[in-house]
Amino acid sequence: MTTRLSPARIRAEQLDNPKMRARDLAGQLGISEAALVAAGCGAGTVRLDAPMPTIFPLLESLGEVMALTRNESAVHEKIGVYDNFIAGKHASMMLGAEIDMRMFPGHWAHAFSVETTTAEGETRRSLQFFDKAGDALHKIHLRAASSDEAWAGITRSLAHTDQSCEFEAEIIAAPAAAENDDNVPLDDLRRRWQSMTDTHQFVSILKVLKLSRLRALESIGPEFAERILAGSVATMMLAAADAAVPIMVFVGNRGCIQIHSGPIKSIRSMGPWLNVMDADFHLHLRTDRIAGAWLVRKPTDKGYVTSLEAYDQAGELIIQFFGKRIEGQDERTEWRTVMESLPRLELAGAA
Repeated sequence: MTTRLSPARIRAEQLDNPKMRARDLAGQLGISEAALVAAGCGAGTVRLDAPMPTIFPLLESLGEVMALTRNESAVHEKIGVYDNFIAGKHASMMLGAEIDMRMFPGHWAHAFSVETTTAEGETRRSLQFFDKAGDALHKIHLRAASSDEAWAGITRSLAHTDQSCEFEAEIIAAPAAAENDDNVPLDDLRRRWQSMTDTHQFVSILKVLKLSRLRALESIGPEFAERILAGSVATMMLAAADAAVPIMVFVGNRGCIQIHSGPIKSIRSMGPWLNVMDADFHLHLRTDRIAGAWLVRKPTDKGYVTSLEAYDQAGELIIQFFGKRIEGQDERTEWRTVMESLPRLELAGAA
């Protein structure tokens, strides 16, 4: 249950914890992150009236920024320009050279322009987007090369008439369990899986058969999905970096999926976090929250596409990895070699 705190109390807690990340402080206080942000309205924060089709075409004017999308176990940060927005009623896309996203507008409910000052006196500016429950869907952080003037113009032009410091979170019902997870129509699943000609058809198969993603992987058999060690995520990343294999990294939440395409280079571990710290891409992954990892093969009209999927204890997808393919061609041999070399759970002697 969300705690009810006054905006004044929330601002006081922020002053007392200047180095704590907003998400962590909100969790410590028992409030939504949007409530934490809204408490600053009139003091550096501006509530925006900014539906996705309105604000996203304006983002290119910001220049180079950092795009951030996260879930409970992974943070995906991509540096670049928002330069190719395609609106859609149920799904929108950002198809820029650097920033590649899939957004689901039905979940985007609240937007804020935020200016804060760090303990060291540095000014930081951002645009932040939340769902009805107050959970962060996406954030845009300005950098040294960004246009502060464009950010200020967006803030002025899209300022909401309501600038109150209160935030009323709505309860979002948990998705119902997939109807056939306890009684998998295995023959139908295998027939449809074998008949795929594009990886995007997989989601439709799940919908038609009323299956969860993880249950489908558990059921389909080793020709198409094999359980691998949770540590294989780090093994794969290091091998891909060593071989300079360009990969695709997908991290998402209910409202947004963000994608990196290209090689990864600088990989560092810090406690439970596995980090990529490259010039244009940062990834922070809580490896201790990976309860299961899978090597997945999906047929297409150009050959099999091999991916790695990692899930948490609740069966929620944390992160996906693919080899970056050349348009119209089969996946790279070097990516398939990396993936097929990963140890299977059974071969490692685990139950």
